[in-house]
Amino acid sequence: MQVKEALDKYGRTPDKLIGAMLAYQKSTLCNYLTEDDIKEFAKETKLPVSRVYSIASFYSLLSTEERGENIVQVCYDVPCYINDSVNIVNELEKILEIKMGQTTKDGLFTIEYSSCLGCCDKAPAMQIGATLYGNLTPDKISSILSTYRRKKDE
Repeated sequence: MQVKEALDKYGRTPDKLIGAMLAYQKSTLCNYLTEDDIKEFAKETKLPVSRVYSIASFYSLLSTEERGENIVQVCYDVPCYINDSVNIVNELEKILEIKMGQTTKDGLFTIEYSSCLGCCDKAPAMQIGATLYGNLTPDKISSILSTYRRKKDE
């Protein structure tokens, strides 16, 4: 998908920009918006580059830095934090051999913090793509990640 295509599909007004940027970002292999992408969105919408960049850098679902194929977002709001999301992060970092905010060498995973994922009754929680995982324990993490590794191998 090209920038123009995303804007044609979602609309060129400022209120439609986030949807277009998300769709475009999802269609890219690198899972982020490059400087050139941001400039093209600005040009096509007649918005200042600074405004488009501020949108891309503010929303956690958008990124201006290269990320992995699977974005692992760990909720770090109060309910998850008090229910040991710290241990979930530690287990992810141990298994994936990266730190929060980094991407695995094979480009398969990036770990990020997220604000509330909307499932406080299942804390601690994380999301990979559109799939939500709750009531997490460090023991569950390996099994969840292996599902994504198998998908890549198929």
